[in-house]
Amino acid sequence: MRIRVLGSAAGGGFPQWNCGCPGCRAVRDGSRPATPRTQSSIAVSAGGDDGWWLVNASPDVRSQLADAPELRPTGDRGTPLRGVLLTDAEIDHSLGLLLLREGGGVALHATAATHRTLRDGTGLLGTLEKFCPVTWTEVVLGAPHDLGGLTCTAFDAPSGKHDRFGVLGDDPAGRVVGYRFTDTTTGAVAVYLPGVQDLTADVLGEIEGADLLLVDGTTWHDDEMIRLGLARRTAHDMGHLHVGGPGGSLEVLSRLGLPRIVYVHINNTNPILLDDSDERAEVEKAGVTVGTDGLDLEV
Repeated sequence: MRIRVLGSAAGGGFPQWNCGCPGCRAVRDGSRPATPRTQSSIAVSAGGDDGWWLVNASPDVRSQLADAPELRPTGDRGTPLRGVLLTDAEIDHSLGLLLLREGGGVALHATAATHRTLRDGTGLLGTLEKFCPVTWTEVVLGAPHDLGGLTCTAFDAPSGKHDRFGVLGDDPAGRVVGYRFTDTTTGAVAVYLPGVQDLTADVLGEIEGADLLLVDGTTWHDDEMIRLGLARRTAHDMGHLHVGGPGGSLEVLSRLGLPRIVYVHINNTNPILLDDSDERAEVEKAGVTVGTDGLDLEV
């Protein structure tokens, strides 16, 4: 199984266009070592020759595909992309669908909750269908989903009951999911979990035994955005994990003994994005990778 990290930042990217936090300033003025990043997405394949699946379609999808040799056009208008899987309906994970309209049609794989939000909440699907046909295949929680050489199984990722689009009521099932990918030939397992609020026993059970985990690394402190005067809510309130300190994801995940862990969906405020920060050193000392755009992984 091959995985390419197309984008490793949270919504807004790094630097974010309207943000002057220490990390964003460092990228712009070069005062500290830091690498720009685009918004969270990966591509996954059983081996490259079998085609690729895009997991989340970020607003940066055009540049992400252009920067990935494996995903460039084949022939006059051919593409190695076989479809798009969504973990949720957030705009930073779905807006890129509109930029795929030239492909002659979009093969969308998502839960019923995500599909309903895209249609009845954001209205994004209705807009896309005015430009190209969309084929939706439902992803059923807990059921193996055949991707040809790979299967993926979606599992619920706790995200709170907040629904900004007002179409799902109180039922959070399938609103935000992680994916457990399994290579049907080798049995290798990779888990992609870019958005999760709590590492519950159920979530840890889905992660258990994975050869690779790509996981939500949104903030270092839970109240990081509040400390910087950039928001009034904690990372947890916004449906995401914090990395550092007691009870942080780094402490919890380091106990699992997984062969490789990579942080993705990293907010521009998180000091692990600064190459020379103490927080980056702490993550690397634990044997965990801070994800970068273009990172190629083989499982």
